[in-house]
Amino acid sequence: MPHTPHDPTAPRIALVGATGAVGETLIGLIEDRSFRYREIHLVASPRSAGRTLEVDGRDHRVSALDTFDFSCVDLAFFSAGSEVSRKWAPVAAGQGALVVDNTNAFRMDPDTPLVVPQVNAETLTRRPASGIAANPNCSTIPLVRLLRPVEDRWGLSRAVVSTYQAASGRGHSGTAELYEATRAALEDPSEPGPQVEFSPTLAFNVIPFIDELLDSGFTMEEQKMLQESRKILGLPHLDVTTTCVRVPVRNGHSEAAWIECDDVVDRAELVALLAALPEVTVHDRDTPGAFPTPRTIDEANHVHVGRVRVSPHNPRGFWLWVVADNLRIGAALNALQIAEELVARGAL
Repeated sequence: MPHTPHDPTAPRIALVGATGAVGETLIGLIEDRSFRYREIHLVASPRSAGRTLEVDGRDHRVSALDTFDFSCVDLAFFSAGSEVSRKWAPVAAGQGALVVDNTNAFRMDPDTPLVVPQVNAETLTRRPASGIAANPNCSTIPLVRLLRPVEDRWGLSRAVVSTYQAASGRGHSGTAELYEATRAALEDPSEPGPQVEFSPTLAFNVIPFIDELLDSGFTMEEQKMLQESRKILGLPHLDVTTTCVRVPVRNGHSEAAWIECDDVVDRAELVALLAALPEVTVHDRDTPGAFPTPRTIDEANHVHVGRVRVSPHNPRGFWLWVVADNLRIGAALNALQIAEELVARGAL
């Protein structure tokens, strides 16, 4: 059992945002991966405080964030939104907890490592100066996991990416709104249904606009993929340009990525390189043209790749179709793998 109350080397942990979509996914992953802990505290907003959630067969009462004492934990996961993290993550770090933050609040802070363990685990060799390790954006994580070995082998010059992002990127409320809007549209096609999380409605629709609009004409979601990829890969001048689109899918983000390299790419070598990566499945390795979809991926903890195509007109460039579970790969799993790495390196 991962709950080891008599093991002083096991961390005491807190999950802030425990009742949300990422928080609930993180609880399941802690159980599935047998992450060792001495104590676990579930924390959420005052309106969710008092609820009881089960972890590893034990009931735990949810504590209110505004009265929680972080001096009683060694490690705190934050998955309750950027506003909450900006206010409370420094408080938690100041009280001695090492924070793994799943929001945009600290990703570009120079004192905060932005971590994808399969790419830049070396940034966790020592405790971060800020007391915070940042989890990247849900669409950045699968992309950089594939780009790292490509950069090492052929060099990277450019990435052009279109994302197809699921409703669950907006949490439980996003998924619920998609369902409700879809039911409304089926009953009356002229009825737009609710438009709180998505406007216009996401039902039978696609929305090429995620997050706030910047002066550049790009959205913050698109800007995140540029600046985060550069920081994680250590390539400050890498050209990454994106269009981020919300689609009427319950869960699972997809990406169409055009990658240009400094040298000519051989498809067979590229497929073998990607297939050899940990927790990556290349669907057309054996069956040309095979591809994953959010509905059909059978291993939620893997990055799935298909439609691998080297351009015959520009053999330095190739296309990838990428699918990953955004609640796992893009959020909770990466956060937990950061924690596993911190434990393994003795940084807690």
